[in-house]
Formats: sequence, C-alpha cells, structure tokens
Amino acid sequence: MPSKPISAPAFAGATAEPSAYPDIRDPRVMVAVPRARREALAALWALAERLTKLLADAREPMIGQIKLAWWRDMAGLLASDPAALPKGEPLLAELQQSWAGQDGLEVLVDAAEAVLLAEDAAARTAAGAAFGEALFALSGGAGGARWGLVWLAGQQETADAAVQLFHDACNRAAPPRGLLGSKALLMLDRWSAAIAARGGERRWRSEGLLLFRIGLTGL
Repeated sequence: MPSKPISAPAFAGATAEPSAYPDIRDPRVMVAVPRARREALAALWALAERLTKLLADAREPMIGQIKLAWWRDMAGLLASDPAALPKGEPLLAELQQSWAGQDGLEVLVDAAEAVLLAEDAAARTAAGAAFGEALFALSGGAGGARWGLVWLAGQQETADAAVQLFHDACNRAAPPRGLLGSKALLMLDRWSAAIAARGGERRWRSEGLLLFRIGLTGL
C-alpha cells in the first residue's frame, strides 16, 4: 500500500487519450524495444487504443459487443486468411504488415469484452487486470495486471471507481523483471505503479525521471 491515502484522481472521464495511461509507443519506452519489434508492437498498441476508444464510446453493451465481434472476426482473418481482410481500414493494414498469420489478437478483444460487461467492482478489477495481462503477453512478456488496472481507472466516470482500481493496482505485487521479459514492459509496469501510488495524480517530471532511470540502469 502507498505511504499516504489515495485521493481522488485527475482522470479523463470516459475517454482515455494515449497520454492518459502508460503506452509502449511513448518514445521514452519505444527506444527500449528492439528495432525488429517496433512496428509490430506499435500496431498492437494501436489496436489496444482502438479497443479503449470503443469501450469509452459504448453507451449500450450490445452495440459495444457488436463492434468487438467485428474486431474478433478481423483477428481471426488476420491469423487464417490475411488476404481476405477488408480494405480501407488503416489499422488493419498496419496489423497485416506484422501480424499476418499470427493468432492471439482475439484474446485481447475477449479481454476488452470482459471489461465492457463487468457489472461490479470485483468484475472490473479482474477484467482490467486480464486486459493488461493479455496485452503484455502479446508484447512478448508477462505480468501486466498493474498496468491494466491503471489503464481502466482512467476510463471511469466516477472518482470512487477510479480510486478503487488504483487501490487494487497498489495491492498487486511487483512482477519480477524476468517475468516481464523486456525493459520496455518493465518501464510500463513501474510507471503504472507510480501513477497508482499517487491515486492517479500525474507528475510528468518525476515520471520522466523514472523512465530515464529504468532505461539507463534497468532498475
């Protein structure tokens, strides 16, 4: 638990912009990703951003499920028959460049659906953690629960719901560096923990120093 009580966070309400949660596409993090993986991970995290926006915009769960079903179908085509993907969707084109013939993206869509359908605090916590774990696994590592809870906290419409998710993130043990699998995911996990410990308050300078330290020393 943090050393001081968690206060109501400054969060973006129902819409999570890329800067509202730690993102591997941040240049300070992306520099730690091997060059050969940057295109694939940028596309993956763009998909996560698209799913985040879909969740934020879904006022009716059924409509959200229909949209998620489309992305699930696209993930299946990407794995089994990339040539059959519809044209004109820039994100699909990005994914096709580096994810064609690979499965697993449907797991991220399934995790987003669990977030959409969560009806209470316990379900929200489980779904947010699962989304983060799915995204980290696809990014080449493990862990991700603390990131997922911070990610979901930024989408809550009430301060109480957000604060609970930050508390839940603080109560998660730090995953070992070896489990995370890469310096970039280590940076995202520790960055998320720092945000959670402050109840969502953003301190851009100290966050930048944290990323610099991890990038330089790996600690």
